[in-house]
Amino acid sequence: MESRHSDRRRFIKQLGGAAAGVLAAPMIIPSSALGLEGKVAPSNRIVMGLSGIGGRGGALLINFAALDDVQIVAVCDVKEPQRKNAQQRVNAHYGAEVCDAYVDFREITERDDIDAMAIATPDHWHVLQALAALRSGKDVYMEKPLGLSIAEGKALRETVHRYGRVLQFGTQERSSRNSRFACELVLNGRIGKLQHIEVGSRQSVVSENYPSMPAPETIDYDMWLGPAPWKPYTDKRVINEWWFHTSDYTLGFVSGCGVHTVDMAQMGHGTSRTGPVSVEGTAIYPPDGLCDCATDWDVTFTYADGVTMNFTDGTRNPLGVKFIGSDGWVFVKEEHLGGKIDSQPQSLLRDILGPEEIHLPYSNHHQGNFIDCVKTRTEPVAPVDIAVRSDALCQLTDIATRLGRKLQWDPEKEVFVNDEGANRWLNKAMRPPWRL
Repeated sequence: MESRHSDRRRFIKQLGGAAAGVLAAPMIIPSSALGLEGKVAPSNRIVMGLSGIGGRGGALLINFAALDDVQIVAVCDVKEPQRKNAQQRVNAHYGAEVCDAYVDFREITERDDIDAMAIATPDHWHVLQALAALRSGKDVYMEKPLGLSIAEGKALRETVHRYGRVLQFGTQERSSRNSRFACELVLNGRIGKLQHIEVGSRQSVVSENYPSMPAPETIDYDMWLGPAPWKPYTDKRVINEWWFHTSDYTLGFVSGCGVHTVDMAQMGHGTSRTGPVSVEGTAIYPPDGLCDCATDWDVTFTYADGVTMNFTDGTRNPLGVKFIGSDGWVFVKEEHLGGKIDSQPQSLLRDILGPEEIHLPYSNHHQGNFIDCVKTRTEPVAPVDIAVRSDALCQLTDIATRLGRKLQWDPEKEVFVNDEGANRWLNKAMRPPWRL
């Protein structure tokens, strides 16, 4: 797997060193310059299409294109500049006109020559596009978070299993050495009995209201909205810095960043395929403005074994996950925030786990792990069953803080206990004709 990293570093260097370079002027990069030519026969490559070529989508394009057993043949984006620049980048990388560009993601899902699809659209589109890809027989790499409701996650899980497909969720901390090691220390009792977990994520932002304006010809605005409620166009609405904190499309950083840390917390707790039994907390929601997701939150989950998890914005808990046990603690940051790991006692960081101890599934390249599993038909490190459970913690955070009361949760039935009012929040209406 080390070659995955060296290929990616070489590719990024050729592109100028940043995922944002996907949106820059095209640069011709023959595949021979990347050492890809002749390594893998075309018949053994995984043929891919990518939908959503913004910041994360641009990074995925770089990561997947750098793998010599991947062939990208299609990109999709409702924004013309992003779509065209991504197409040019792919063609330049392969040194040939091999990439088609689409506005409608269904033109990718309907192609029989495509094996897998990567989805990095705005959050409200994630599940719908993944469902279409899965039902057309494609494997899916899907950026986090899952979507806007627990019902969406359950529908996704059922579809992955019904069609026997591979789905990798974009919680790439599961491919981080420090995150994995920190969780293995906890699972193997190095901090004694786990008692409490502190989880910190970044804050969402506030904004003013922005005037409406005609949508430019360079964007298919109706397609951008898709299942979301119709709202008048403003350029801020369709830019990551603003839609990423607008509740029609996302839960803000509760899910956009928080899903990484709560996923790590569940990984170290050994509860990746279940969930808490109660949730309670408070949050501050902006009273006005385009951005209306929680900016400050303080939520506590309680698990059946008595372990509690405190999930907050970064002004309360440090950004990352701290596992606190009877004999010490371990703290780890998200990889993209530096991946720092610390412990008490410090000697824990020098521990070597024995072969008979608990070892989590290994991956050091999240996209590479997905491709390997597409080939072998094995479970990736961030499969749908785990993705749904981690994403549910973000949904429960949003529901509990909006309702303002303690909620009892049944992790087996995935419903609130004796609370029909809260259960009505498990689904979210979609704008016709879109539906699960």
